[in-house]
Amino acid sequence: CVSVCVCVCVCHLARLPFVAMAERYAIRTGAPAEGARVPELVKKRIASDAALAEEKEKALVAKEKLLAEQREALKKRTAEYEKEYADHKQQLIDLRREAKLGGNFFVEPEAKLLFVVRIVGIIKLAPKPRKVLQLLRLRQLHNGVFLKVNKPILQMLKLVQPYVTYGYPSLKTVRDLLYKRGYAKVNKQRIPISDNSVISTSLGEKQGLFGMEDLVHEIYTVGPNFKQANNFLWPFKLSAPRGGFKCKRHGYCEMKGGDWGNREEEINELIKRMN
Repeated sequence: CVSVCVCVCVCHLARLPFVAMAERYAIRTGAPAEGARVPELVKKRIASDAALAEEKEKALVAKEKLLAEQREALKKRTAEYEKEYADHKQQLIDLRREAKLGGNFFVEPEAKLLFVVRIVGIIKLAPKPRKVLQLLRLRQLHNGVFLKVNKPILQMLKLVQPYVTYGYPSLKTVRDLLYKRGYAKVNKQRIPISDNSVISTSLGEKQGLFGMEDLVHEIYTVGPNFKQANNFLWPFKLSAPRGGFKCKRHGYCEMKGGDWGNREEEINELIKRMN
């Protein structure tokens, strides 16, 4: 009775249409001995395996071709990004020189990106600042996140100012953080960004981000897909700064000098010591 059921199942499977075969699945590769009598079911299984092996080979070739095209496109976009960064830097230099020659003052453009680091733990922390820190994804000491500069974010930072320090990261800082301590949130798991495929799988189709340089550009320029790119990144787990903090109880801009509050461009020096 059991053998009859098995035969019926195998015959039914043999009649099913072949589906797209993923290249990672193993396929049986075995041929019967020469001169041996081969049952009909075994012949069907061998034919099925051969068809699956052929489809697997096609899937491998298609995947390699797609990856090669994505790599080539990423190289071109990376060169365009570098030119964009250089042009923007040179434009600022030209505007400063022009203002100086005309005897005017040059007003620097407002920053669009913030990097916030939590510098205080959970002991004796009031409920409201604790909730705001959770909303900012700063749940642990020395956690860091990128944020867009807007009114709601600045209002939230006012509520937790004694517990965080923040500033405007440079391109080098953004790139170093992502390459050295970049982790992705995939299926609620913390996955290291060790390959461009981790980024393209989650952000490729909808957001058009296929590699690390795409992610760096989207974060640094605060592009249209900044929210999705930033949520894709797990909060950065930084080390304690080499040389330590100066005084966590006082603000960075106070006369005595301290650590919490807005550092503006000086945040790059702190991140360098914590990265």
